[in-house]
Amino acid sequence: MSSSGRQTGGWWRGALACALAGVLAACVTSETLPLPKIQPVQATTQIPDAELLDVGVHLFDTNIPEKLKDDEEALAKKRIYPEVRNAEAGYIPGLLRTTLESSGQWGAVRIAPAKAIVDVTVDGRIIESTGAQLALAITVTDSIGRVWIADRTYEGEADLGSYKTDAALRARDPFQNVYSQIANDMLAARTALASGDLRDIRRVTGLRFAADFAPEAAGGYLATDTQGLRHVARLPAVDDPLMARIERIRERDLAMIDTVNGYYGNFADAIADSYGNFRRVSQEEIEKEDRARASARTRTVLGAAAVLASVLIPDQCASGDYTCRNVQSAARTAGAIGGVAGVMSGIRKYSEAKVHAEALKELADTFRAEAVPQVVEVEGRTLKLTGSAEQQYDEWRALLRQIHAEETGGAAAAIPVTDPPAE
Repeated sequence: MSSSGRQTGGWWRGALACALAGVLAACVTSETLPLPKIQPVQATTQIPDAELLDVGVHLFDTNIPEKLKDDEEALAKKRIYPEVRNAEAGYIPGLLRTTLESSGQWGAVRIAPAKAIVDVTVDGRIIESTGAQLALAITVTDSIGRVWIADRTYEGEADLGSYKTDAALRARDPFQNVYSQIANDMLAARTALASGDLRDIRRVTGLRFAADFAPEAAGGYLATDTQGLRHVARLPAVDDPLMARIERIRERDLAMIDTVNGYYGNFADAIADSYGNFRRVSQEEIEKEDRARASARTRTVLGAAAVLASVLIPDQCASGDYTCRNVQSAARTAGAIGGVAGVMSGIRKYSEAKVHAEALKELADTFRAEAVPQVVEVEGRTLKLTGSAEQQYDEWRALLRQIHAEETGGAAAAIPVTDPPAE
């Protein structure tokens, strides 16, 4: 064999070796071990009422890219399905609420409208949500304006044990570790505050509500420092009739927040089974898609390597040895045919992966979330609340403002009030 032939042979053998090494690396599989379970830290002593903070968890930001919101294909490639994200914006906060409630560390924990004034608020943004992976960006602030958690990312893989049976799925969410970690970090932030700080949060919440409804009379009770934090400037008299009236309004407001919270609770119960099955199938489809893509890469690389090897096989036959040349030619042809078949098999696997991805999109089309209109009555006035839960709460607040303005002789913009429904 000539020097150039040896060099060429060495080159193609090296190329083939590299290709095979890449394939073998892609084929390495790891055993899936059960995830260690993180539990929310439980309260061991009774917390004084004056330090027991209420929590409002807002609907999460769906985080659907604005430039892709009308491009279903592009969104599907990122495994973002608007119907599912819209449902998750209310469903995932409910799982966090349940986790916080179960710890016994907090007062009332509700899914609260964005405009509701509560002791501690939780805002979230969905970074990634599939049956296999969950990532959330969480911000927690208190009524004073102090930031407890600033846009921190919490992420985790699905606990596949939760997908084994329907009962297991109902018993523990696949991503419970994520919610438990958020709850434990919130507890750590609260524990870092002194008892006086917790009592101040409760006072500020009440005074903020009063200032929101009667800014002229109650606006002077709070002051804001250079850092934007609210502090109690002075306290109203114990027997202040205005504050007593506002406290009654606040009780009505909390009752409406409970109604909104109940709506999202009912919504979560209604979709729990179908959404759980969606995530389970989603995880299976993602796993199949990943396996198909890995198989496609393997087949394509091996096929290409076979074609390359067949083309670059060095001439090892003597010039007059026609039998050797025929055998060598046949080997080249067989290698090329086999290589092309491997490449085509890889392409078919890519198509299979696309089918699995399309199955995810079809599953996503099952979700819709519409708030049911409701009729509320307070002090002889009846109002039909329509739109989303947030819009219904806004209408409710407008009704309360109108009632307060009339009771105190102030002015308020009229809102449509309906007649009581017929019996």
